[in-house]
Amino acid sequence: MRKVKPMKHAGAHIALVLAALMPHVLLAQSGQNCAPRDTVLERLAQRYGETRQSVGLGANNAMVEVFASHESGTWTITVTTAAGLTCLVASGQAFETLAEALPAKESDA
Repeated sequence: MRKVKPMKHAGAHIALVLAALMPHVLLAQSGQNCAPRDTVLERLAQRYGETRQSVGLGANNAMVEVFASHESGTWTITVTTAAGLTCLVASGQAFETLAEALPAKESDA
């Protein structure tokens, strides 16, 4: 079993992956899964005990964030527009922080 060590820049790596989720933001914005940022953060903290785990910029300067609770394992991905509207993109359970090493680079012949 491989030992998992904390990664200093995990948030940046997660944010890059989350940027791929940006097409789904339009779906979230068209539904009722959006509210002012303060309202969403308060609800995530109070109902689920979730705090921000990572952040990055997506398309059109939208802020993509991952919130999670290490106690309950719940997680939520949000996207906040420049106007301050925060939309829920995805949520789930069994959140885990990983620090996986890149595969070894092949040597050129």
